[in-house]
Amino acid sequence: MIVMEKTPTSPVSRERSREIKRLSVISAAREARVLSRADLAELTGLPPATLTALVRDLVAEGYLIERGPGSGTNTTGRPRAMLEFNPRAELVAAVSLEPPRITCEIADSNGAVIAHRTARLAGDMVETVCQFVLELVDDARPSLRGVAIAVPGVSVDGAVRLAPSVGLVEARPIGQSVQHELGVPVIVDNDVNLMAAGERVAGAGKDVDDLLLLHVADGIGAGLVLDGKVRRGASGAAGEVGFLPLDGFTDRAYSGVGPFEAMWSANAIAERVVALHPGRRPESPVSELVRLAESSVAARAYLDEVLGAWARLIISCACVVDPGRVLLSGAAAQLDDAALARMQDLVSAKAPAATEVRRAVLGDQAVLHGAISYALSAAVRLPSIP
Repeated sequence: MIVMEKTPTSPVSRERSREIKRLSVISAAREARVLSRADLAELTGLPPATLTALVRDLVAEGYLIERGPGSGTNTTGRPRAMLEFNPRAELVAAVSLEPPRITCEIADSNGAVIAHRTARLAGDMVETVCQFVLELVDDARPSLRGVAIAVPGVSVDGAVRLAPSVGLVEARPIGQSVQHELGVPVIVDNDVNLMAAGERVAGAGKDVDDLLLLHVADGIGAGLVLDGKVRRGASGAAGEVGFLPLDGFTDRAYSGVGPFEAMWSANAIAERVVALHPGRRPESPVSELVRLAESSVAARAYLDEVLGAWARLIISCACVVDPGRVLLSGAAAQLDDAALARMQDLVSAKAPAATEVRRAVLGDQAVLHGAISYALSAAVRLPSIP
């Protein structure tokens, strides 16, 4: 009789198997929020003995909170004891770099903000981001699960470039550096992409899966959401509409500023407004232009030029991606109802498909809403099984 020697089970494999089961319980509880042990068993397929031990540990760790009986009953006819997922067990950090400011928020897995700070951006960018996150999360650092960073430039795999406002034209691995320091997943993306994501989850795009957000500030950028997902392109430069060439455009020294945004950004409009109405540079140049257009023929003519330029940009985008809805953000959201209606008429007259033009509604909070959404996505992603 040949006795087959039993291959010993690797302790590493057992530990890995337990972690996968643990994460499956966390994932099921996170999605359901409130459920019974029987619900967990059905959702995870784990045997009662395994589930009992995991639940006990997760209650001790603070992931699960034991609640009173629910409305359902078990096999003895008694109401089932319920478990509630604790959103404070998983925290994420949302960081927005908006020169000269840096804003950081800590949110729980429900997206509720529990800490907030805004200050002047100074010193090394990576050190500043890490300092802000650690100071805000404080004693809850073990619960930190992910970080999302919004930057005014192009980001590919966490490396940032074309961000002259923060001193980055050539690529720098911001994401990898912060991840190394904090030890949690870090996502870095263009701030306008995050604005689009924010409006999609909590703003003027909640009811659609396809939209384009046009943000006019010092530069001009677009965030594109198709089928409910932000699209970044092969090199992360999708939406860099400020670099669209103008008629008669000639070569010039590269400065990180595109020809379209050099002509039609908030900065360019502010300079023209000062020329039309000498005085202090307006903080809200489009609002001031709209106001001047009520009594000045020259200002009204220039407002028409601005609307025409922005409308052509929207039409160009609509010809390629057919977003269905376009949200105006930043300085573009300062248009009054009459100017917005004129913009809609211009787009409707030339766009190849119905394209609705609206204002974005979240303002400065759009980036942070998007960053929280990104960070939560990174936090809840289960690791791959080797």
